[in-house]
Amino acid sequence: MAVSGAAGGTTDGEPELRRRLGAVIRRRRKAMGLTLVQLAGRAELSHPFLSQLERGLVRPSMSSLHRIAQALGTSQPALMSQTLDPGDTRVGLVPAGEGMPVDNPGGSARSLVAGTRGLYPMLFEGAPQEFGPAYAHDGDEFIHVLSGTIEVEIVGEGLHTVRTGDTLYYPGTLAHRWRGLGDEHVRALFVQQGRPGPTHDPRRPG
Repeated sequence: MAVSGAAGGTTDGEPELRRRLGAVIRRRRKAMGLTLVQLAGRAELSHPFLSQLERGLVRPSMSSLHRIAQALGTSQPALMSQTLDPGDTRVGLVPAGEGMPVDNPGGSARSLVAGTRGLYPMLFEGAPQEFGPAYAHDGDEFIHVLSGTIEVEIVGEGLHTVRTGDTLYYPGTLAHRWRGLGDEHVRALFVQQGRPGPTHDPRRPG
């Protein structure tokens, strides 16, 4: 069944970030030799929504961006990070408040790194109150809760309550999902493992 993404409110500079995200998706789609209709079929999204997304007219949800990323052989944070100019090839500074915002149930998520990197940190503001679909992806994932309490379900590994100051680490290949607990506003840092990009120098340690 086809689903559509969400067009959320805008923040300063967001129209330009949406345009860049659309361009990133379009370039990757064309590099794979896919038409919009073919990508829509792979991602189980509507063709009109994808057309609007590539033109920067809508803000995607995390769910719709996940479907697109999976269909394109990449991840949500990798697509989001490419909306920002990495500047220097080794060192990237993302000023406070910048980064592509994406709608998520109960709040939003924002990329905290620019360009193709070995790690993709995202800041989640707010949390879904109920569990949504479980997702799996390549690479490990790390969570640090800055405020509030969340519950993470990892298939085959049970439920994990993560409170302010707690951290959680798990393989992303295990299907997982999360939700907020209690009334306190949730702020959580999610870091997803990526593939070392052109900023990585194998001659240097670390």
